[in-house]
Amino acid sequence: MKISVVIPAHNEERVIGDVIRALLKQDHSDFEIIVVDNASSDRTSEIAREFPIKVVHEPKKGLLHARERGRIEAAGEIIANIDADCLPEPDWLSIGASHFIENTTAAVTGPYDYHDAEFLFRHSSLLTQKYIYRLVSETVQLPFVRKGAMLIGGNNFIRTSVLEKSGGYNTALTFYGEDTDTAKRVSKHGKIVFNPKLIMKTSARRFKNDGVLATEGKYIFHFLKQTFKKPNSVSN
Repeated sequence: MKISVVIPAHNEERVIGDVIRALLKQDHSDFEIIVVDNASSDRTSEIAREFPIKVVHEPKKGLLHARERGRIEAAGEIIANIDADCLPEPDWLSIGASHFIENTTAAVTGPYDYHDAEFLFRHSSLLTQKYIYRLVSETVQLPFVRKGAMLIGGNNFIRTSVLEKSGGYNTALTFYGEDTDTAKRVSKHGKIVFNPKLIMKTSARRFKNDGVLATEGKYIFHFLKQTFKKPNSVSN
């Protein structure tokens, strides 16, 4: 299966080269890399164009506008979402792709490893995601619950056909809750697998800037809000 890796990037000149280099070392044989320059005012595009990848511009600022532009540009059967501050291991794509042998799989996701965080937060967060997030995701997908699933925004793979059936990405949202909204719509078309071994190294910069408790509180609040709200149409 061909995979389209989509990287939204707004003013990411410091890290964009690192994530591209890590992706170019993947052991999966068939994939493309799409950097979506989301209204950057720095050298993000210039640096990205130094590599043999596809770079497109999305003038409407916002994560979901960038993801949606990437979806439209993608040629793969699977879309892999990753953030500009992520550092995937060489087997990331092959592990993700292996789940789609099962036709019932709509998406797969895994935990973040906040590699630049303090020891306690880094490892407690990773353990929480591996076991608690997985349990929550499986619980909300039970036949008598069916409230969506857990999806990690910068570490997930989704069938392109399922995304299209789901209406693409909801550009009415900005950031918090966007992954839960996507998961809720995608889960109607198949299983969302949470694989604790599909680990993605990423930066803890949001937690450092806004505070751990405040950031965690926002994630939890918006997860619950999107999970239990009534369904509505997607605005693109």
